[in-house]
Amino acid sequence: MQRKKEGFQGQKAVVIPRKIISGQCADHPVIGNLYVTDIGYYPRARYHYRERLHGIDQYIFIYCIEGKGTVSIRKNNYSIEAGEFFIVPSDVPHSYMADADHPWTIYWIHFKGKTAAAVTDLFVNRYNGYKGFRQYTDRATQLFEEIYQYLERGYSLDHLIYSNMCLQHFLGTFLYPKNDSDTAAVGQHNMAIDFMNRHLDRMLTVEEMAGSVNLSSSHFTYIFKTKTGFTPIEYFNHLKVQKACQYLLFTELRIKEIAYELGIEDQSYFSRLFTKVMGVSPNEYRERRSG
Repeated sequence: MQRKKEGFQGQKAVVIPRKIISGQCADHPVIGNLYVTDIGYYPRARYHYRERLHGIDQYIFIYCIEGKGTVSIRKNNYSIEAGEFFIVPSDVPHSYMADADHPWTIYWIHFKGKTAAAVTDLFVNRYNGYKGFRQYTDRATQLFEEIYQYLERGYSLDHLIYSNMCLQHFLGTFLYPKNDSDTAAVGQHNMAIDFMNRHLDRMLTVEEMAGSVNLSSSHFTYIFKTKTGFTPIEYFNHLKVQKACQYLLFTELRIKEIAYELGIEDQSYFSRLFTKVMGVSPNEYRERRSG
């Protein structure tokens, strides 16, 4: 079977000179945490194949928008179809190839940086493996094109900073897509937060929050804390304090009146809650911000 690393009609790629990477990216205070080393686009990449028995010293992100392929990472094998992506940690054995009959079209980025391993771990933990799904949108590909076009124009510091700040945004759209309703649990917890925000003038119970998304209290609490790191009541209180900060900054309402607007009749309780979350009392917060 014929195999090719590159050489596909319509392909494009930019390889950042390693001297530029070491001299301008790796230790830069803004982009040193995450930066592109190579970037490219392969349309209908028939016979595309790469195998790296010992991996490489970069992290790899590949997004398939058309066709099919397969990937093996640490002996984990995945089939890749349109709308799916995979991420490869550095120095990890891997291989990937386009399907013979329906070769893939892919966007790919190699990246490094001080937080590259942590970003990769986020992907692996979020998707329970190295593969995930991202419904195709122009948003992600437009960000990719911005990164590519700026790097294609040369390696001025302005181009490097802008393109690599876009890299974080690009990867973020796959970690936290806006249309996260593709997972029911995320959709439910977002709906619950919207419900909380609509009722900041009340003291909601967990049962009411759970009822807003048709879940039992125990199951709702488990899902919500898994997704946010906080119990529903803790999160609701944070939203109340956030709203209280706006009242303190943008209105002349007294502390008692702000507490009332947030459904809290006991001013002392409100002040304790605010202080616990913000580290200062409501009066101190208003004085510091206005000063």
